[in-house]
Amino acid sequence: MKTSDQTISRKDFIRNSALAAAGLTLIPNIMAASPFFDKQNISEGKLRLKNVRLETGFEYDEGEVTATTTDLFYIEIENGKIKSMAPNQPNAKAVDARGMLMLPAFKDMHIHLDKTFYGDKWQAVRKRTGGVKGMIALEQKMLPEMLKNSTFKAEKMIELLQSKGTSFARSHVNIEPTSKLDSLKNLQNALENKKKSFGSELVAFPQHGVFYTDSVPYLKEAAQMDIDFIGGVDPFTIDGAIEKTIDFTVLLALDNKKGIDIHLHETGESGLNTVEYLIKKVNENPSLKGKTYLSHCFILAKLDKVKQEEVAEKLAEAQIGIVSTIPFGSLVMPIPTLYKHNVTVLTGNDSIVDHWNTFGTGSVLQKANLMAQLYGYSTEFLLSRSLKLATANVLPLDDKGNQQWPKAGDLADFVLVNASCSAEAVSRISDVKSLVHQGNVVF
Repeated sequence: MKTSDQTISRKDFIRNSALAAAGLTLIPNIMAASPFFDKQNISEGKLRLKNVRLETGFEYDEGEVTATTTDLFYIEIENGKIKSMAPNQPNAKAVDARGMLMLPAFKDMHIHLDKTFYGDKWQAVRKRTGGVKGMIALEQKMLPEMLKNSTFKAEKMIELLQSKGTSFARSHVNIEPTSKLDSLKNLQNALENKKKSFGSELVAFPQHGVFYTDSVPYLKEAAQMDIDFIGGVDPFTIDGAIEKTIDFTVLLALDNKKGIDIHLHETGESGLNTVEYLIKKVNENPSLKGKTYLSHCFILAKLDKVKQEEVAEKLAEAQIGIVSTIPFGSLVMPIPTLYKHNVTVLTGNDSIVDHWNTFGTGSVLQKANLMAQLYGYSTEFLLSRSLKLATANVLPLDDKGNQQWPKAGDLADFVLVNASCSAEAVSRISDVKSLVHQGNVVF
């Protein structure tokens, strides 16, 4: 395709369209004018940056962290990894980061990329009837139509996440008799198309129950495909059998060397029984330790303080993580208690504009901000620690203020944000100005 000075190629149009989805202003030839696309600075898998702001330590006043110190650095990236960091070289031929703060790229650890209205016409949630099983019946009607362009919509949602600084997601993907393996295959196509700019892991998710609808043969087939976790949802409410459903999930994970990530919304006795039975099964099968998660796990919000402490301690011993969307209202999760017992806590956007949920910005930095507000993490130190919710527990400084990220050899996955430090980034949900994934400049 020939182009004049007043037109852009199809390739540039697609690239600029992605930027438009990220909320950036479209200007002809903006990419060519950007220092990130200077061929002198990006070539043969190499990237050089100057004037990069990194956190270097804490300032104290009477034992309290009152500020975060930073300095400017020169960073070289090669073959998708950080090759070296050095004192700033302001006159070097390199991408000028203009003093922006470099932070670990964000990770959305609970999302459903396979079913969304995003990228299609706007639709708000409709009035629900029949509880979760009513929603299952609604999905069975909607999925055939949603699947027709689910690859395209997944790509649009990935671009939204990238615009918010996220370069990796754990996506649950429907595996049930209605969509069979089509949801998985369509999402895998989208992820393949985005593989140079986005990382992922997949959870085979029996949204319609393991046994409530006969999802067993499809789950067994999916477990042998390119997925990472076996999922589940409310084994008592949906399948009417906690032990039978958990036993099946655990065995399928063990047989196929996968992890486990189970949705648990139940807030009564069945919710607690599910948590305790899963802890028992993981302790019986130590290979699942560190590879098992409970998503939502709202029952924890309903327990008294003593029971919360007891369950948190057991979760930590079994190395079972909690993936929370940081709900508020009547379901404020005991995140501080989980942190106290060193339970792994992750977050995600869950649904972004679909038939389950109207809301969702795509920002996990916003989730960190919400957590900080909910639990009163308003000091410099606690705000800086809150960043780990957005980065899946990677922080530039350790609790004593020692620089621990980035280091030579780390994957070059990072964002540049308009903030002076992590605490400010969390407090103000600072704008993401650039995202780099394994050395590839996404935007």
